[in-house]
Amino acid sequence: MSALSSTFQTLAKNKTANKMALRYGMRFGASRFVAGEKEEEAIECVKKLNSKGLHAMLNYLGEYVFTTEAAENATVHCLRTLEMIHRHNLQSNLSVKISSLGVDISKEVCLANLRRILDQAKKYGIFLRIEMEDFSHCQVTLDIYKELRKEYDNVGTVLQAYLYRTLDDIDDLNQYNANLRLVKGAYKETSAVAYQDKAKVDQNYLEMIKKHLANGNYAGIATHDDSMVAEILHFVQDRGISKDQFEFQMLHGIREDMQTDLAQKGYKVRVYVPYGVDWFGYFMRRLAERPENVTFVLRNLMK
Repeated sequence: MSALSSTFQTLAKNKTANKMALRYGMRFGASRFVAGEKEEEAIECVKKLNSKGLHAMLNYLGEYVFTTEAAENATVHCLRTLEMIHRHNLQSNLSVKISSLGVDISKEVCLANLRRILDQAKKYGIFLRIEMEDFSHCQVTLDIYKELRKEYDNVGTVLQAYLYRTLDDIDDLNQYNANLRLVKGAYKETSAVAYQDKAKVDQNYLEMIKKHLANGNYAGIATHDDSMVAEILHFVQDRGISKDQFEFQMLHGIREDMQTDLAQKGYKVRVYVPYGVDWFGYFMRRLAERPENVTFVLRNLMK
Protein backbone atom coordinates (compact mmCIF):
# COMPACT_ATOMS: atom_id res chain seq x y z
CA MET A 1 0.00 0.00 0.00
CA SER A 2 2.99 2.35 0.24
CA ALA A 3 2.82 3.47 -3.41
CA LEU A 4 -0.95 3.87 -3.20
CA SER A 5 -0.67 5.81 0.05
CA SER A 6 1.83 8.13 -1.60
CA THR A 7 -0.61 8.70 -4.46
CA PHE A 8 -3.42 9.65 -2.08
CA GLN A 9 -1.09 11.98 -0.18
CA THR A 10 -0.18 13.72 -3.43
CA LEU A 11 -3.83 13.98 -4.48
CA ALA A 12 -4.67 15.62 -1.14
CA LYS A 13 -2.91 18.79 -2.34
CA ASN A 14 -3.99 18.58 -5.99
CA LYS A 15 -6.33 21.49 -6.79
CA THR A 16 -7.64 19.94 -10.02
CA ALA A 17 -8.56 16.68 -8.29
CA ASN A 18 -10.18 18.68 -5.50
CA LYS A 19 -12.40 20.59 -7.95
CA MET A 20 -13.42 17.38 -9.72
CA ALA A 21 -14.36 15.72 -6.44
CA LEU A 22 -16.44 18.69 -5.29
CA ARG A 23 -18.41 18.47 -8.55
CA TYR A 24 -19.65 15.01 -7.53
CA GLY A 25 -20.17 15.76 -3.86
CA MET A 26 -19.34 13.09 -1.29
CA ARG A 27 -20.71 10.15 -3.27
CA PHE A 28 -17.27 8.50 -3.42
CA GLY A 29 -17.49 7.54 0.25
CA ALA A 30 -16.28 10.67 2.01
CA SER A 31 -19.56 10.81 3.94
CA ARG A 32 -18.26 8.00 6.12
CA PHE A 33 -15.49 10.26 7.44
CA VAL A 34 -17.02 13.74 7.01
CA ALA A 35 -20.16 14.70 8.94
CA GLY A 36 -21.49 16.80 6.08
CA GLU A 37 -20.96 20.00 4.14
CA LYS A 38 -23.19 22.14 6.36
CA GLU A 39 -22.90 23.16 10.01
CA GLU A 40 -26.35 21.80 10.76
CA GLU A 41 -25.27 18.32 9.65
CA ALA A 42 -22.22 18.46 11.89
CA ILE A 43 -24.31 19.58 14.87
CA GLU A 44 -26.71 16.65 14.40
CA CYS A 45 -23.74 14.29 14.25
CA VAL A 46 -22.40 15.65 17.56
CA LYS A 47 -25.82 15.33 19.19
CA LYS A 48 -25.87 11.62 18.29
CA LEU A 49 -22.36 11.15 19.68
CA ASN A 50 -23.25 12.93 22.91
CA SER A 51 -26.33 10.72 23.31
CA LYS A 52 -23.93 7.74 23.37
CA GLY A 53 -21.74 9.30 26.04
CA LEU A 54 -19.10 10.43 23.55
CA HIS A 55 -17.52 13.89 23.35
CA ALA A 56 -16.68 15.62 20.07
CA MET A 57 -14.15 17.90 18.43
CA LEU A 58 -15.62 19.87 15.53
CA ASN A 59 -13.44 21.05 12.66
CA TYR A 60 -14.48 23.26 9.76
CA LEU A 61 -12.49 21.77 6.89
CA GLY A 62 -10.18 24.01 4.93
CA GLU A 63 -6.44 24.62 4.56
CA TYR A 64 -3.79 26.52 2.61
CA VAL A 65 -5.65 29.78 2.04
CA PHE A 66 -3.73 32.74 0.66
CA THR A 67 -6.20 35.64 0.75
CA THR A 68 -7.51 37.64 3.68
CA GLU A 69 -11.05 37.05 2.39
CA ALA A 70 -10.66 33.26 2.57
CA ALA A 71 -9.09 33.49 6.03
CA GLU A 72 -11.94 35.73 7.17
CA ASN A 73 -14.46 33.23 5.81
CA ALA A 74 -12.85 30.40 7.78
CA THR A 75 -12.78 32.55 10.92
CA VAL A 76 -16.48 33.38 10.59
CA HIS A 77 -17.31 29.68 10.20
CA CYS A 78 -15.34 28.92 13.38
CA LEU A 79 -17.16 31.66 15.29
CA ARG A 80 -20.48 30.36 14.02
CA THR A 81 -19.58 26.81 15.07
CA LEU A 82 -18.75 28.02 18.59
CA GLU A 83 -22.12 29.75 18.70
CA MET A 84 -23.89 26.54 17.71
CA ILE A 85 -21.95 24.44 20.24
CA HIS A 86 -23.04 26.89 22.94
CA ARG A 87 -26.64 27.21 21.75
CA HIS A 88 -27.19 23.45 21.60
CA ASN A 89 -25.22 22.78 24.80
CA LEU A 90 -23.00 20.24 23.06
CA GLN A 91 -20.13 18.34 24.63
CA SER A 92 -17.66 19.46 22.01
CA ASN A 93 -14.58 21.57 21.54
CA LEU A 94 -13.29 23.17 18.34
CA SER A 95 -10.25 22.31 16.21
CA VAL A 96 -8.67 24.74 13.73
CA LYS A 97 -5.89 24.77 11.13
CA ILE A 98 -3.67 27.84 11.04
CA SER A 99 -3.24 27.49 7.28
CA SER A 100 -6.99 28.16 6.94
CA LEU A 101 -6.75 31.24 9.16
CA GLY A 102 -4.14 33.09 7.14
CA VAL A 103 -0.74 32.05 8.50
CA ASP A 104 0.59 31.79 4.94
CA ILE A 105 -0.38 35.43 4.45
CA SER A 106 1.28 36.49 7.69
CA LYS A 107 1.62 35.30 11.26
CA GLU A 108 -0.07 38.52 12.41
CA VAL A 109 -3.19 37.89 10.30
CA CYS A 110 -3.45 34.39 11.73
CA LEU A 111 -2.95 35.52 15.33
CA ALA A 112 -5.62 38.19 14.98
CA ASN A 113 -8.11 35.61 13.70
CA LEU A 114 -7.17 33.11 16.39
CA ARG A 115 -7.63 35.69 19.14
CA ARG A 116 -11.14 36.44 17.85
CA ILE A 117 -11.96 32.74 17.97
CA LEU A 118 -10.36 32.20 21.36
CA ASP A 119 -12.14 35.18 22.90
CA GLN A 120 -15.50 33.73 21.91
CA ALA A 121 -14.48 30.21 22.92
CA LYS A 122 -13.41 31.52 26.34
CA LYS A 123 -16.72 33.35 26.72
CA TYR A 124 -18.58 30.07 26.18
CA GLY A 125 -16.15 27.86 28.12
CA ILE A 126 -15.09 25.94 25.00
CA PHE A 127 -11.61 24.51 24.42
CA LEU A 128 -9.75 25.25 21.17
CA ARG A 129 -7.27 22.85 19.57
CA ILE A 130 -4.72 24.24 17.11
CA GLU A 131 -4.01 21.40 14.70
CA MET A 132 -0.59 20.39 13.42
CA GLU A 133 -0.28 20.30 9.65
CA ASP A 134 2.63 19.52 7.34
CA PHE A 135 6.23 20.00 8.48
CA SER A 136 6.54 23.42 6.84
CA HIS A 137 3.96 24.69 9.36
CA CYS A 138 5.32 22.86 12.41
CA GLN A 139 7.52 25.51 13.99
CA VAL A 140 5.17 28.42 13.35
CA THR A 141 2.30 26.39 14.84
CA LEU A 142 4.26 25.87 18.05
CA ASP A 143 5.37 29.51 18.11
CA ILE A 144 1.76 30.65 17.80
CA TYR A 145 0.62 28.19 20.45
CA LYS A 146 3.25 29.41 22.93
CA GLU A 147 2.28 33.03 22.35
CA LEU A 148 -1.41 32.33 22.82
CA ARG A 149 -0.87 30.05 25.81
CA LYS A 150 0.43 33.06 27.74
CA GLU A 151 -2.95 34.74 27.22
CA TYR A 152 -5.43 31.85 27.19
CA ASP A 153 -6.05 28.72 29.26
CA ASN A 154 -8.48 27.18 26.78
CA VAL A 155 -5.99 26.35 24.03
CA GLY A 156 -3.94 23.30 23.09
CA THR A 157 -2.13 21.93 20.08
CA VAL A 158 -0.96 18.69 18.44
CA LEU A 159 2.32 16.78 18.14
CA GLN A 160 3.08 14.08 15.56
CA ALA A 161 5.02 10.92 16.37
CA TYR A 162 6.54 10.47 12.92
CA LEU A 163 8.66 13.63 13.28
CA TYR A 164 12.18 13.22 14.69
CA ARG A 165 11.81 16.42 16.73
CA THR A 166 8.71 15.46 18.68
CA LEU A 167 10.26 14.18 21.92
CA ASP A 168 12.23 17.42 22.19
CA ASP A 169 8.98 19.33 21.63
CA ILE A 170 7.37 17.36 24.47
CA ASP A 171 10.16 18.58 26.77
CA ASP A 172 9.90 22.16 25.50
CA LEU A 173 6.12 22.36 25.93
CA ASN A 174 6.20 20.93 29.45
CA GLN A 175 6.77 24.44 30.83
CA TYR A 176 3.39 25.45 29.38
CA ASN A 177 1.53 22.51 30.99
CA ALA A 178 0.42 21.86 27.43
CA ASN A 179 -2.82 20.07 26.66
CA LEU A 180 -1.71 18.02 23.66
CA ARG A 181 -3.43 15.85 21.10
CA LEU A 182 -0.85 13.15 20.33
CA VAL A 183 -1.04 11.60 16.86
CA LYS A 184 1.14 9.50 14.58
CA GLY A 185 0.94 11.97 11.66
CA ALA A 186 -0.95 11.89 8.37
CA TYR A 187 1.02 14.11 5.98
CA LYS A 188 3.60 13.02 3.43
CA GLU A 189 7.03 13.95 4.85
CA THR A 190 10.56 13.13 3.74
CA SER A 191 13.12 11.02 5.57
CA ALA A 192 14.98 14.24 6.36
CA VAL A 193 12.37 15.12 9.00
CA ALA A 194 10.24 12.04 9.65
CA TYR A 195 10.46 8.32 10.29
CA GLN A 196 9.40 6.28 7.26
CA ASP A 197 9.16 2.95 9.11
CA LYS A 198 5.83 2.21 10.84
CA ALA A 199 7.48 0.31 13.70
CA LYS A 200 9.64 3.32 14.55
CA VAL A 201 6.64 5.65 14.40
CA ASP A 202 4.72 3.33 16.74
CA GLN A 203 7.65 3.19 19.15
CA ASN A 204 8.02 6.96 19.16
CA TYR A 205 4.28 7.36 19.61
CA LEU A 206 4.16 5.29 22.78
CA GLU A 207 7.24 7.01 24.13
CA MET A 208 5.81 10.51 23.60
CA ILE A 209 2.50 9.60 25.23
CA LYS A 210 4.18 8.10 28.28
CA LYS A 211 6.57 11.04 28.60
CA HIS A 212 3.78 13.61 28.37
CA LEU A 213 1.61 11.78 30.90
CA ALA A 214 4.54 11.26 33.27
CA ASN A 215 5.12 15.02 33.15
CA GLY A 216 1.64 15.41 34.60
CA ASN A 217 0.08 17.04 31.55
CA TYR A 218 -3.23 16.35 29.80
CA ALA A 219 -3.12 14.07 26.76
CA GLY A 220 -5.57 13.47 23.96
CA ILE A 221 -4.44 10.03 22.78
CA ALA A 222 -5.43 9.67 19.13
CA THR A 223 -5.43 6.02 18.10
CA HIS A 224 -7.70 3.27 16.76
CA ASP A 225 -5.16 0.54 17.52
CA ASP A 226 -6.24 -2.06 20.11
CA SER A 227 -2.66 -2.86 21.11
CA MET A 228 -1.84 0.83 21.60
CA VAL A 229 -4.90 1.33 23.79
CA ALA A 230 -4.01 -1.73 25.85
CA GLU A 231 -0.43 -0.52 26.31
CA ILE A 232 -1.56 2.94 27.44
CA LEU A 233 -4.15 1.54 29.84
CA HIS A 234 -1.52 -0.70 31.38
CA PHE A 235 0.83 2.28 31.74
CA VAL A 236 -1.69 4.63 33.40
CA GLN A 237 -2.88 1.90 35.77
CA ASP A 238 0.69 0.99 36.69
CA ARG A 239 1.57 4.66 37.33
CA GLY A 240 -1.69 5.51 39.07
CA ILE A 241 -2.52 8.19 36.49
CA SER A 242 -6.08 9.48 36.84
CA LYS A 243 -8.66 9.09 34.07
CA ASP A 244 -9.05 12.86 34.35
CA GLN A 245 -5.57 13.37 32.87
CA PHE A 246 -6.25 11.86 29.46
CA GLU A 247 -8.84 10.98 26.88
CA PHE A 248 -8.92 8.75 23.83
CA GLN A 249 -9.54 10.52 20.54
CA MET A 250 -10.80 8.85 17.38
CA LEU A 251 -12.04 9.84 13.96
CA HIS A 252 -15.66 10.03 12.90
CA GLY A 253 -16.54 6.88 10.98
CA ILE A 254 -13.67 4.73 12.28
CA ARG A 255 -13.81 2.10 15.04
CA GLU A 256 -17.17 3.11 16.42
CA ASP A 257 -17.21 -0.16 18.36
CA MET A 258 -14.05 0.83 20.22
CA GLN A 259 -15.39 4.33 20.88
CA THR A 260 -18.50 3.10 22.65
CA ASP A 261 -16.71 0.27 24.45
CA LEU A 262 -14.15 2.61 26.03
CA ALA A 263 -16.84 5.13 26.95
CA GLN A 264 -18.89 2.41 28.63
CA LYS A 265 -15.81 1.48 30.67
CA GLY A 266 -15.64 5.01 32.02
CA TYR A 267 -12.94 6.52 29.80
CA LYS A 268 -13.48 9.85 28.10
CA VAL A 269 -13.64 9.39 24.33
CA ARG A 270 -13.64 12.33 21.93
CA VAL A 271 -14.57 11.91 18.27
CA TYR A 272 -13.06 14.21 15.63
CA VAL A 273 -15.97 15.49 13.54
CA PRO A 274 -14.94 17.37 10.36
CA TYR A 275 -17.42 19.15 8.13
CA GLY A 276 -17.50 21.62 5.24
CA VAL A 277 -17.25 21.74 1.46
CA ASP A 278 -13.44 21.57 1.40
CA TRP A 279 -13.35 17.90 2.38
CA PHE A 280 -11.18 16.41 -0.37
CA GLY A 281 -7.72 16.78 1.23
CA TYR A 282 -8.92 15.33 4.51
CA PHE A 283 -10.59 12.43 2.70
CA MET A 284 -7.43 11.60 0.72
CA ARG A 285 -5.35 11.48 3.92
CA ARG A 286 -7.82 9.06 5.48
CA LEU A 287 -7.45 6.78 2.45
CA ALA A 288 -3.67 7.05 2.59
CA GLU A 289 -3.35 5.99 6.21
CA ARG A 290 -5.64 2.94 6.37
CA PRO A 291 -5.94 0.22 3.67
CA GLU A 292 -9.39 -0.77 4.93
CA ASN A 293 -10.63 2.74 4.14
CA VAL A 294 -9.70 2.21 0.48
CA THR A 295 -11.59 -1.08 0.47
CA PHE A 296 -14.66 0.68 1.85
CA VAL A 297 -14.55 3.31 -0.91
CA LEU A 298 -14.07 0.71 -3.65
CA ARG A 299 -17.15 -1.17 -2.41
CA ASN A 300 -19.06 2.11 -2.38
CA LEU A 301 -18.07 2.91 -5.97
CA MET A 302 -19.14 -0.57 -7.15
CA LYS A 303 -22.61 0.08 -5.74
